[in-house]
Amino acid sequence: MAVVTMKSLLESGVHFGHQVKRWDPRMKKFIFAERNGIHIIDLQKTIQSIKEAYEVVRKTVAAGKPVLFVGTKKQAQQAIQKEAERCEQFYVNNRWLGGMLTNFATVRKSIERLIKLEKEDFSSFTKKEQAQLQKEKAKLDKNLCGIKGMTKLPGILFVIDTRKEAIAVAEARRLGIPIVAVVDTNCNPEGIDYPIPGNDDAIRSISLFTQIIANAVVEAESETGLKIIETLQEDEEAAPAVAEAKPEAEEEEVEVDPANYVAAAEPVAAAPSVAGAVEEPIVEEDKYYAK
Repeated sequence: MAVVTMKSLLESGVHFGHQVKRWDPRMKKFIFAERNGIHIIDLQKTIQSIKEAYEVVRKTVAAGKPVLFVGTKKQAQQAIQKEAERCEQFYVNNRWLGGMLTNFATVRKSIERLIKLEKEDFSSFTKKEQAQLQKEKAKLDKNLCGIKGMTKLPGILFVIDTRKEAIAVAEARRLGIPIVAVVDTNCNPEGIDYPIPGNDDAIRSISLFTQIIANAVVEAESETGLKIIETLQEDEEAAPAVAEAKPEAEEEEVEVDPANYVAAAEPVAAAPSVAGAVEEPIVEEDKYYAK
């Protein structure tokens, strides 16, 4: 069973939004508060959205339809490739080529060309021809390696940063393909079938979201579903299970100390989530997170 905990969300910095001046008013319903010029995302809404996204991805895969992971920003490239390969699905992590969905027949020709070049023996060509073919192969592989085996349109898209992947979102909407996307406070959640409010810039946050969706694919045939631990007290009791759901701990990437964060609120029992921490500021003068 996949496990998501409030502690893992806090440690990954999922609740940090953009600076107030960069917000999109359509994200208002997902914002809990503003602290020192930074919007704080309501993690209760995030947890609910994760449940919905997990279920729809699981049902899509169970129906025999593929999932396409999309994230071309630098922070997302490694996580997208790693988790997509782990769950044996398709991904785009370098560049979204215009028409990758709406003009899929042409893209398939490029994929077939790449497969042909991979099987080709260049020894019979001149050095100049070999260099040209190797260059063509490298270019195609860079953009298409993640969808090389995709013979039909995906059943659902998982997108990191809808602003950067606006073309991918537009193509999916045009074709009626459902979209699961991580939306930050500067994004427009309208038009996204299953928006997940959260930080789409921090590496640890992106890794956590991508891991959750990959787990939904892996456990598509399971009926147990997703387990959510919403209180920090339960986190301590379920420490062994939590360890599997958390991203790798790298001290230099931690945006906030969870221990200090909990201590900033009133007694822990009265503050199971971010929604309860009202009295003290969560961040100090953009010290931990700024965009």
